[in-house]
Formats: sequence, C-alpha cells, structure tokens
Amino acid sequence: MTLTAAAHTGFSASPTAADSAVQNSARGVAVLHGAGPARDLCPPADQAGTDQVRHSGSSGRPLRQNYLTLLGYMFALFSTVRVLAYLPTIWAVVQSGDSSQHSLLTWFTWAGANLTMAAWLYEQQGQRWNRAIAVNLVNASMCVATFVVIWAVRM
Repeated sequence: MTLTAAAHTGFSASPTAADSAVQNSARGVAVLHGAGPARDLCPPADQAGTDQVRHSGSSGRPLRQNYLTLLGYMFALFSTVRVLAYLPTIWAVVQSGDSSQHSLLTWFTWAGANLTMAAWLYEQQGQRWNRAIAVNLVNASMCVATFVVIWAVRM
C-alpha cells in the first residue's frame, strides 16, 4: 500500500494495483491488469478507524486528525530544509574549486531516484499532482544543479 497525503495535507492512503491484484487473487477473483487505476479500498483519513479515541484536549478533534495535521507541517518543514541543505555543498564546491570529495555517480543516482519517485507518485495518484511530487522534482533539480557544479569544476 502506498501512503500519500491526508485530505488537508494533500495525501491519502491508496493501494497500488499490485496490492489489489494480490487481494483479488487471494479471493479467487480474476484480475484484469491495466484496466484502470486501482480501487481505493481504504476509507478516507477522516472516516478511518471509527474505534479510535475521538477526543484530544479541548478541540474535540480526533487524535489521527491532529497527527495528520502535524505530519503535514513536518513534511513542509523538512522538505524546505532539505532543499536548502543542498546550497552549502554547491557553495563549498564553487568557492573551493575542489570537487574531489563529491561523486558524480552519487548525485546522478539521487537525481534519478527523485525523478522516478516523482513519476511513480504521479502515476499512483491517477496522474494528479500533489506536494510530494513537487518536492521530489525540486530535490531532483537540486541534485542536477549539484551534479552540474561538480562537473563544471572538474572541466
């Protein structure tokens, strides 16, 4: 199962086609591959877990809702920090003119991993955009920028 954003953070939980195929084949149901997006077998985050504790402090919001809100803020914070974290490496390589401590293969691999993760998320979300896709694309572009700086210093 893939985890994607909750309603207010832009993500939801939805099974992959492979998960659906496994569940269907376990029940003896014929599976038609490539016939469309996987069915959403999980209830939306606001309807899931009716047995959960419903009260959290004076707000009356379910604990899960509070958790998802906090998770959304933490995702935004660390995604921003992560993008900014590329800058000291780029700056150090440019200032020193020494890129010997940096592997082009590593930066190429990270760029590819971020690009393919963005594409995978896009496809798993029914070809819809969300923040996780944008974050992966920005991270990929920062990896490419770092790669280019290292390559330019070596030329």
